[in-house]
Amino acid sequence: MKRKSIFASLLFMLIIGCAACSPAEPGGKTGKNTRETSSEKTVLTVSAAASLQDALSEIKKSFENKYSTVGVTYNFGSSGTLAQQISHGAPVDLFFSAAEDKFDQLVKKGLIDQKNNIDLLGNELVLIVPKEADGAIRSFTSLADAEKIAVGMPETVPAGQYAKETLQHLHIWSNIEKKVIYAKDVRQVLTYVETGNVDAGIVYKTDAFISSKVKAAATADDESHAPIVYPAGIILKSAHPAEAKLFYQYLQSAEAAKVFKKYGFKGLNE
Repeated sequence: MKRKSIFASLLFMLIIGCAACSPAEPGGKTGKNTRETSSEKTVLTVSAAASLQDALSEIKKSFENKYSTVGVTYNFGSSGTLAQQISHGAPVDLFFSAAEDKFDQLVKKGLIDQKNNIDLLGNELVLIVPKEADGAIRSFTSLADAEKIAVGMPETVPAGQYAKETLQHLHIWSNIEKKVIYAKDVRQVLTYVETGNVDAGIVYKTDAFISSKVKAAATADDESHAPIVYPAGIILKSAHPAEAKLFYQYLQSAEAAKVFKKYGFKGLNE
C-alpha cells in the first residue's frame, strides 16, 4: 500500500508538470504572451502638412496620454506630395492637408471618407527675412531688391501656390521669377531664410512664429490669394478606422484647439 501511494504521488506530480509545460495555443504561445499581444498599441499613420509639425507633435503627446492603447506616427511633407502618396496606396489612416484642392481630389477619388472630413484650420501668408536683416526688404513689392527668394514649389507646396498667387496679384511675379529658389516644403523655405542662403522667403505665419532666427516683414492680404484652409479626414481604407476616428475627433476637441491657437493657427469651427 505504501508503494502504491508513493507511485500515485509521483504520477500526479508528473501530470501536473507536463500540463505546466504544455503550450496554451498553437505555435507555442502561452496565455501570458497572448495577453501581452492583445495589450499592444494600435499605431496610426497620419500624413500631415509640414507647417503642422510643431502643433501636431504636441497634440500627439496629449492624445497618447489620454488614450494609452493608441499611438500616432506622422509623415510630414508638402500636401501635394502626401496626396500623391495616398493616391498610390500609401498605408495612411488620416490626411491633414494645408490645401483644399489637394484634399478634395482624394475625396473625389473615393479615398477619403466623405462623412469624416472637415475644414479645421486657417492660416496667413507672410514675407520673412533673417532676424538681423538691414531692413531693405519691408514689403512684397520690395522683393525687387532681393537677390534670392525662397518659395515652395507651387505645384506641390500650397504655401508656394499662395505665394505665387500673391505675387501675381501684385504684378511682380514676372519681375522676380528668375530670383526664386524653389523648396520641397514650407519648412525648407524657413531653413533657407534662417541660414541666410536667401534674402527672403514666403511662408505661413505659423512657421515664422516658431523661429527665433527670422522676422515677418509683411503679411499678404487675404484677397491676394485663395483662402488658406487646412482640411482633415479619415482615409476610407484605413486599417484602423475606429482608432482613426478617435484621433480625428480629438483634433476637433477643445484641448487640440488650444494647441493650434498656441502655434498661431486660426480655428474655422469655433
